Amino acid sequence: MHPILKDLRDNRLNWLLVFVPIVLVGEKVRPEAHTALFLLSIGAIVPLAALLSRATESVAAKTGDAVGGLLNATFGNMTELVIGITALRAGMFDLVKASLAGAIVSNSLFTLGAAFLLGGLKHHTQEFNARNARVQSQMLLLASIGLLIPSAVGGVDRLNVASFTLPLALALSCILLATYALSLFFSLKTHSEFFKSAEGGEHEEGAWPIGVSLGTLVGVTILVALVSEVFVGSVQQAAHSFGMSGAFVGFIVVSLVGGAAETAAALSGARKNRMDLSIGIAMGSSVQIALFVAPVLVLLSYVLAPSPMDLNFGGAQVLFVLLTTLAVAMVTATGRCAWYSGVQLLAVYAIFAVTLYLLPN
Repeated sequence: MHPILKDLRDNRLNWLLVFVPIVLVGEKVRPEAHTALFLLSIGAIVPLAALLSRATESVAAKTGDAVGGLLNATFGNMTELVIGITALRAGMFDLVKASLAGAIVSNSLFTLGAAFLLGGLKHHTQEFNARNARVQSQMLLLASIGLLIPSAVGGVDRLNVASFTLPLALALSCILLATYALSLFFSLKTHSEFFKSAEGGEHEEGAWPIGVSLGTLVGVTILVALVSEVFVGSVQQAAHSFGMSGAFVGFIVVSLVGGAAETAAALSGARKNRMDLSIGIAMGSSVQIALFVAPVLVLLSYVLAPSPMDLNFGGAQVLFVLLTTLAVAMVTATGRCAWYSGVQLLAVYAIFAVTLYLLPN
């Protein structure tokens, strides 16, 4: 048997791929069965995320952890982009903003925290490139400022009008996109030495050929996009059935499902003592959400949405993103981590989740 086919067969998580055609057919046959479609779409996204993780590891084995992390963040964030576009078309701006803020928080706290925890349970201490983490933290802070300034200024009644908030969102989107493009040039070209991996990680055995890996990334991303459309179409009605508030759905549920690919890859990298890959995926994904996905959605809202979207987030979301940036910067400052580092980040995320779950709808 071909080694790749054997690899796919031996991973029992791939057996869940049967849910992919089931959910796509079910959406055509029973579009009103929102709860069932919601659960089936989650079951389909999980194995697809695992495939993205495996393909990314193979790419990282040949290109280095910095490029591998960037590729995983890019392809993984396609889910958030598709969910955002689908919600934009329906004019569901609150869901779009909550999922964007939630993606930044969940990638930085949940994904990175879980990676620290699982990696630390296998390895006593783990080391990573502190300069890489510091640059990622700085970019996350910059992105947070760019996204949250409209919320702070828009809180003044006289300024919370479309004639001010929409041009501000458009201008900030252009600034953030330019900053993101320059960050790629900085990390991949002029100062790539800042992002080299720390020594000691386990090399990937049986890595797929680069062509197969890239083809898998593209193909699985398309499938994730299709399943995500079913997910976003059923999530609100299903959440109501489970008694979850709208804020909890957008900030926690949508962001966790949308970030399943990044989480799977980050956890796998941490278990193999490749923390630079995990940090590149988790923090890089948060930065990319803020510097790329959010501005792109603002620009697309002028074409796809019933009306343009601004960047005025809710007060709780503003606070959560700022506290997340602070917590991640402090935990990653030393370039070393243990399992308790993950507990700290996960505890902060749990506090946010409980608060939103108990928040009146």
